[in-house]
Amino acid sequence: MKILVIGSGGREHTLCWKISQSKKVNKIYCAPGNGGTKEVAENINIAANDIDGLLEFALKNKIDLTVVGPEEPLVLGIVDKFEDKGLKIFGPNKDCAQLEGSKEFSKKFMDKHGIPTAKYKSFTEYYDAKKALDEFSYPLVIKADGLCLGKGVFICNTREEAEDVLKNILKDRIFGVEGNKIVIEEYLDGVEASLLCFVTNGKIIPLESAKDYKKIYEGDKGPNTGGVGCYSPSPLFTSKLQEKINKSVLSKIIKGFEVDGLDFKGILFIGFMIVNNEPKVLEFNVRFGDPETEVLLPRLESDIVDLFIKTIDKSLQESDLLWSNKHCVTVILTSDGYPDKYSKGHEITIGELDDSIILFHNGTKYDEEKLVTNGGRVLSVTSLDKGLKQARENIYNNINKIDFIGSKYRVDIAKE
Repeated sequence: MKILVIGSGGREHTLCWKISQSKKVNKIYCAPGNGGTKEVAENINIAANDIDGLLEFALKNKIDLTVVGPEEPLVLGIVDKFEDKGLKIFGPNKDCAQLEGSKEFSKKFMDKHGIPTAKYKSFTEYYDAKKALDEFSYPLVIKADGLCLGKGVFICNTREEAEDVLKNILKDRIFGVEGNKIVIEEYLDGVEASLLCFVTNGKIIPLESAKDYKKIYEGDKGPNTGGVGCYSPSPLFTSKLQEKINKSVLSKIIKGFEVDGLDFKGILFIGFMIVNNEPKVLEFNVRFGDPETEVLLPRLESDIVDLFIKTIDKSLQESDLLWSNKHCVTVILTSDGYPDKYSKGHEITIGELDDSIILFHNGTKYDEEKLVTNGGRVLSVTSLDKGLKQARENIYNNINKIDFIGSKYRVDIAKE
């Protein structure tokens, strides 16, 4: 088979790495890819949001399966366009992708189908939104409705902060059309958790659990990031909590898809806040998470290409997913200044890493023959071992063998 993976981050490198282990595959392309995907795939210089360019490439090269990494092409309707041409593609269609593409759409879906979530109201006009602040207590959350590269969510502790955020989004248009609408939500105080699931043919099949770290500094301090570390499995997902999630969330999502005529095929990423041991849904994503992918796929023992094909063909069963009992940890090396301003183009030197280390590239590229930084999150240093402590030690015994100007990382990932 010839496989096309779309995207350029750590998630896509991990997908290429896992796909390369399938005996069914003899060629992998990655568009546009990065310095790491180059090791297991042929990088193709087509942007992830260039739907027509990707479609032309897939048709010309007789691609047997396309796997979509990031959310933007899904929201733009890449699945619909590929399927119209008879191409196999893994990911939800444009209608289903609205669950991530529009915060209001997802909140309305939750409300309609009784899925526990925070109280909310949505607005398009600044003065209407400003007036509605009186209906919420502080802190509260304001979200731009569309895709904002992870920067569209604001926790406001005072009315003054909230008014400033509303002005920035609705009047100053800092997110352009993605901020044409905003959602004001009550703030949920609890423990954040996430669950990735395969969805197909009226079934929702959870993957193994993972815990990620979003804050840039040790002790979960500082601004949110796209994720700077992760481990799997997570002790938070006890059988009791999983039972509650199955009953109050997963069963209602599947029923909601049926009622609303949403033929969801792909990955549904559910972001939770666990409040007093009760799960409430913060958001939906419609693709693999990053860095969750970097710790889940090393633990997956099934042929991932089989899982993709069976999801598309609607024949996937829970028994198709086989998992290792080992623990997996990833620690992400970031550029100095991330998640705010940072510089790129710094040469990366990698010493001789132990066999216990798997290195996934997030933001790298080759400048002629030199591997250089090309993003805020640069490399995911990953280890799979029999215990969490050992996997963690493997990483911290090796991470200093990797160097570039401005290299940063947290030292407390998986410490608990």
